[in-house]
Amino acid sequence: MASKKQTATQDFSKYVRWFWMAFVGGILFIILLFVLASWGVFGEMPDHTQLENLKSNLATEIISSDGKTLGKFYLNDNRTPLSYEELPKNLVDALIATEDARFYEHSGVDAFGTLRAAVFFGKKGGASTISQQLAKQLFHRRENANIVEKLSQKVREWIIAIRLERQYTKEEIIAQYFNIYDFLNNADGIRSAARIYFGKEPKDLELKESAMLVGMFKNSSLFNPRKRPELTRERRNVVLAQMEKYDFIDKKVKDSLQKTELDLNYNPESHREGIATYFRTYLDGFMKDWIKNNPKPDGTKWNLYNDGLKVYTTIDSRMQLYAENAVEQHMARLQAEFFKQNTPQRNPTAPFIDLSPEEIKVLLKGAMKQSERWRKMKYDLNKSEKEIEASFHKPTEMAIFAYRKGKATEIDTVMKPIDSIRYYKTFLRTGMMAMEPQTGHVKAWVGGINYRHFQYDMVKQGRRQVGSTFKPFVYAAAIDQLHYSPCDVFPDTPFCIEANKYGDPDDWCPKNSDGKYGGTRTLKNALANSVNTVTARLMDKVGPKTVIDLVKKLGVESPIPEVPSIALGTADLSVYEMVGAYAAFANKGVYTKPVMVTTIEDKNGTVLYQFKPETHDVIGEEPAYVTIKLLQGVVESGSGARLRRTGPPDQFYKDIITGYPYGFTNPIAGKTGTTQNQSDGWFMGMVPNLVTGVWVGAEDRSAHFRSILYGQGASMALPIWGVFMKSCYNDKTLNVSTENFEAPANLSINVDCSTGSGNYEDGNDSGNVPDDLTF
Repeated sequence: MASKKQTATQDFSKYVRWFWMAFVGGILFIILLFVLASWGVFGEMPDHTQLENLKSNLATEIISSDGKTLGKFYLNDNRTPLSYEELPKNLVDALIATEDARFYEHSGVDAFGTLRAAVFFGKKGGASTISQQLAKQLFHRRENANIVEKLSQKVREWIIAIRLERQYTKEEIIAQYFNIYDFLNNADGIRSAARIYFGKEPKDLELKESAMLVGMFKNSSLFNPRKRPELTRERRNVVLAQMEKYDFIDKKVKDSLQKTELDLNYNPESHREGIATYFRTYLDGFMKDWIKNNPKPDGTKWNLYNDGLKVYTTIDSRMQLYAENAVEQHMARLQAEFFKQNTPQRNPTAPFIDLSPEEIKVLLKGAMKQSERWRKMKYDLNKSEKEIEASFHKPTEMAIFAYRKGKATEIDTVMKPIDSIRYYKTFLRTGMMAMEPQTGHVKAWVGGINYRHFQYDMVKQGRRQVGSTFKPFVYAAAIDQLHYSPCDVFPDTPFCIEANKYGDPDDWCPKNSDGKYGGTRTLKNALANSVNTVTARLMDKVGPKTVIDLVKKLGVESPIPEVPSIALGTADLSVYEMVGAYAAFANKGVYTKPVMVTTIEDKNGTVLYQFKPETHDVIGEEPAYVTIKLLQGVVESGSGARLRRTGPPDQFYKDIITGYPYGFTNPIAGKTGTTQNQSDGWFMGMVPNLVTGVWVGAEDRSAHFRSILYGQGASMALPIWGVFMKSCYNDKTLNVSTENFEAPANLSINVDCSTGSGNYEDGNDSGNVPDDLTF
């Protein structure tokens, strides 16, 4: 009997030994597994330096003068990091409740969660902690299909998670996790996600918005609010339930929020969309030039798309938005009238005027060869010219630009590419820039009507004839050189500058636009009414070289021929050049080079670049002020007088669509400009602390309004200035001046012509006749 008991005990002890051997062996195996993984046997592991300097691609951020993000430069990752302190509490609570309820209790690996996942095969929740998920995002990201590889990857994540917990605080880990995650739709990191999906900064997120974004951590591709809103809403409600479960919110709040919709406010952050797109394109070139000439301390080059630079600009986000809205509001109305005048019945060669069918064919073929479609087929696909040209005559699915109900939009259609080229040439374009004359800070920049479809920038790239907006330079030169007064009188009679006097082989005999002559006019009245004969007389007094020298000192770099006809604006200049030049008059004769970037910092806030203002004296304070007084006459009684209108517009203004009752009463200096055949319309407008220039015209000069009623600068360009300034004045935070321009302390030139009784209809105006004037 005793022998049997002894045998049973021996048999049982054998199993006990095997159990402990297996248990200890398993422990040793796991330890060995972790040791081997930490040595990098199963795959590369981050070293101490890598963990200390967690590397993620950071977009370069473009920041406005009022602290708003205008856009970013990035290739794949639109990411801007935030600190833990910048995250709202409801966002952090939602993350903890949903992803890792014991986050503050473990050291990277949740033993209880791991055991639960192993026992129930993951059916009652996973085992990954926030630290493990961060490790995966930083160093692995892609899941391996092989079970052995999956296990080794999980082991490496455990080790990295533990090391992260030793290296960083819990708060830093949370912030890094929010910053690293890809929320899709170019929303890399929580900052981009909040801005793109809800149009706000993370600190302003509401509870349900935070819950939706945290819900996307499970699988952003599956829970994509743009493609699967209902599924995303269900996932958001799971997050809200988790928050109630862990007492972050009560049942009443959970129930009420679960009934709500997602309420997305989608604001895409692509290079072709958003605010200040044309300015951002200019800035892209500026930054690439700066990077080329300013290497890092170690000699390597900065990466515009990955190094997380911060570019502080002079653009004011409020003014920029007002400018873009003014352009859209006016151009939609103006375009409707342009379409109306270019129906096949009214203009068989629309949108071109006075071109033969053969000339139109040549023009369109030239446009084909300049198109992106031609470039891709020729250089990327190696197609022959015959094949490429044939493709332009095959109907193709495309999205085209259009105005609908006064708003810019896209329409899906089927159209031959050659027809789309002609269609786009029917649209009027615009360029607009606003600048602070004292500092040179550019506050708004609108290079066209829609960057996605019209990418050529008409602020700095494009140059067009400036028409009568050039005349103030002639007047300023005469005032500076000859001390003329706005009240000095000149005859309004036909006038010629004889051949060869200024290098022109022919006589130059400009005509007044209305064909009327007679009597005399003061300089103030002549400029207000843009009288060509008086401008020609001034040009004869000072000569083209004097005017060109002045204009060059005012920052104009475009070539200007040294001939008398430049007085009437035959030169092609940019909006950028014109605004910079006009600003010197408002800045007491001192030219300040336009400034767009004030500071560049690296991701740690170290200043890499600080702008230095470039200024120089051009003309004296007195001539500059007298020129301003002349330009005020344009708005008081000349082509800009509609800015003074009050009350509802009369039938005239209704008919031309572009007349708005602005009712400005403050001092305004300005000048309209209209070129030959109404191809270009300009308006330059100034108040003491803001100078704004606007150009409107079609891409081709043969596409234009037939009549001066619609084609003049006062109809095409001035309304954009009026709508923009109205918005600026309504925003009291901008402090746009309504004061008088400051007069010199010792003003020797008479600027008060009120003693005379001018008759602007017949051209007679009393004043002082200069002694050197020959009739």
